[in-house]
Amino acid sequence: MTDTISTRTRIGIRRLAGHIGAEITGADAGTELGDDTIAQVRQALLDHKVVFLRDQSLDYAGQPSDSKYTGQQWHSDLSFTPVPSLGSLLRGITIPPVGGDTIWANTVTAYQSLPAELRDLADRLRIVHTNDHDYAAVYGRGERVDPATEAAQREFLSTVYETEHPAVRVHPETAEPSLVLGGFARTVLGFSPQASRDLIRILQEYVTRPEQTLRWRWREGDLAIWDNRATQHYAIFDYGNAHRRGERVTVAGPVPVGVDGRPSVPLKGDASTYYAGAN
Repeated sequence: MTDTISTRTRIGIRRLAGHIGAEITGADAGTELGDDTIAQVRQALLDHKVVFLRDQSLDYAGQPSDSKYTGQQWHSDLSFTPVPSLGSLLRGITIPPVGGDTIWANTVTAYQSLPAELRDLADRLRIVHTNDHDYAAVYGRGERVDPATEAAQREFLSTVYETEHPAVRVHPETAEPSLVLGGFARTVLGFSPQASRDLIRILQEYVTRPEQTLRWRWREGDLAIWDNRATQHYAIFDYGNAHRRGERVTVAGPVPVGVDGRPSVPLKGDASTYYAGAN
């Protein structure tokens, strides 16, 4: 895959790493984009899994939600729900002078990198994802936590959700198999708690290998768009008492379907509030 420039709209697409990520130039998300431009950005997202636009000034009339705390472990957004996020958009508002980077990993190429025997096993596994653990507690790591963050943590844990997902889903647009793991993955059906932890850890290690990842150094006005059906991400908390603030939109996606055609199964919790206003 080579760097490209569209002769129709002059959109530039510059690859950022061998397996994931591209920077898009020549597109202003603050304006009304044409169908051709939107199609190219969408294709770039499918090709590269996460794309970035610098220096974006957006007027979204209160649409995004404020993201004042970070997910300090690898995860895919809302994987504890039966309809995980299709994708997310995050714009950097306040960026610390040092630190606060985000890392993304390609879960499609991670699956492709599995040894054949492990890939065959993963194809048959079903994994329960839940928010009922200490995920929110890792945000602070013993550091100062502001009241807004504490309130968000309490809200996050106020309702317990559990969903059975295939360990490998088929991407509904590219047909690529992709590992469905991350910090919300808790139990592998049919295995003991210890064996579940070991299996999840082994598979997750293929996701987070450096060759599957991209690290983004934020600047104010950056807009990141990522495909949650093909990625995991990790927001790094290494900026102490400095401020980091972003604004996020998360788009609801389809129910994951495994390579055997079986969809995800909700087990606990009504997650409809997560999809309110979703298009």
